[in-house]
Amino acid sequence: MANAMWTPVPIPAQAPVTEGTVDVRGTRLWYWDTGGPGHPVILLHAGTQSAAGWVYQQPALARAGYRAIGYSRRGYYRSDSTTDPGWTVADDLHHLVAHLGLRSVDLVGAAQGGFVVLDYLFAYPDRVRGVAIVSSYMGIQEPDYAAVNTRLRPPFFATLPHDFQELSPSYRAGNPEGVAAWHHEEERAVTGKRIAPVLRTTPTWALLEGIRHPVLLATGDSDLYVPPSLLRMQASHIPGAEVHVVPEAGHSPYWEQPALFNRILLDFLAKRFAAGTAPWVTPTRKKK
Repeated sequence: MANAMWTPVPIPAQAPVTEGTVDVRGTRLWYWDTGGPGHPVILLHAGTQSAAGWVYQQPALARAGYRAIGYSRRGYYRSDSTTDPGWTVADDLHHLVAHLGLRSVDLVGAAQGGFVVLDYLFAYPDRVRGVAIVSSYMGIQEPDYAAVNTRLRPPFFATLPHDFQELSPSYRAGNPEGVAAWHHEEERAVTGKRIAPVLRTTPTWALLEGIRHPVLLATGDSDLYVPPSLLRMQASHIPGAEVHVVPEAGHSPYWEQPALFNRILLDFLAKRFAAGTAPWVTPTRKKK
């Protein structure tokens, strides 16, 4: 008999990848790359995950003809935890883009990964084709935004277990195997001291209002960090943003509802090709 509470989505077989490390100012970051001639899509992980956590998106992107790439930030799974004066997440990502010889990329960032997406977009706009920001409060520095976030997450919120903070009640109740797999990725994600993103640019409403790239914003309807109301507040400052609320999902909709999330993401990526966006240049890739 089918589970009336939840129908789990098994983790699919992963597409073959090339793995390597890239040196960024004396630190090494681990990455994987499905390769091929497709347009590159770089996946930027949440603060409780790593590059190993995109198990539902990696094969879906590769199957759709994209070159999927993921990397772990400083201090995360298989990347070094060292820091140096003056480093930023935008520059770390740019080292990877240059290392792989990429000319134009799409960026997909979840939670803290969304901070990296914006930082790179502001610093290197000519290298970005479009961005998808998922369940991220983005680090926006505005008084009205700070007040809303204070109401959303009182001080005790930080003491709660990560799965309670990030996975929806429906998912936790109906899919214990999925919760266990999420925990496995969480437990191996941070290898030492958690390193918060260091940004080149402080996001403000004025900067968001100046974005002219295609933007997808998505969240789960049960997200305690970025509920639909906060997503609408973000979208009101990003011209033309495409907005999606994923049902029965929390802060990790790409994990909790992967079939729907992947369809939303792939539709977003495909729209600009259908509209006649200039073709990308397939670069020569360095290997390690």
